[in-house]
Amino acid sequence: MFVKSIKILTVVTAMSFLTSCSPRMVGNWTVQRYETITPDQQGVVLSNIGTMQFYNDGSGEKNLNYSIFGVTYDDQIPFEWKGGDGKYITIVSEGSELSKTWIVMENKKKSQKWKSTDGSDKIQILELKK
Repeated sequence: MFVKSIKILTVVTAMSFLTSCSPRMVGNWTVQRYETITPDQQGVVLSNIGTMQFYNDGSGEKNLNYSIFGVTYDDQIPFEWKGGDGKYITIVSEGSELSKTWIVMENKKKSQKWKSTDGSDKIQILELKK
């Protein structure tokens, strides 16, 4: 009985580990809102700046285009992503503003809300919709 319980527990743990790559993230997401906040400066809120495609193997593609204070950003750099615990997601994409670890503020099937900093005072908020 004990051995059977251990086997069942092992299978359940393995399944949860294998599915912990956040299957909610897999798919095409629209970047509904991108906000930057810097103390003592005017914040920026942008809507519908493009899409992010998350693949099951931990890779992804971005198609983002936006302008902040006259500077245009065209971000079509592929990325790698990790984040199976529902609390954090890490985007690795050299040269991209989004390349960092994000705190997952909202983790729903059809919507995500993330928050991060640039290592100084700037706070960034990203809202995704399926």
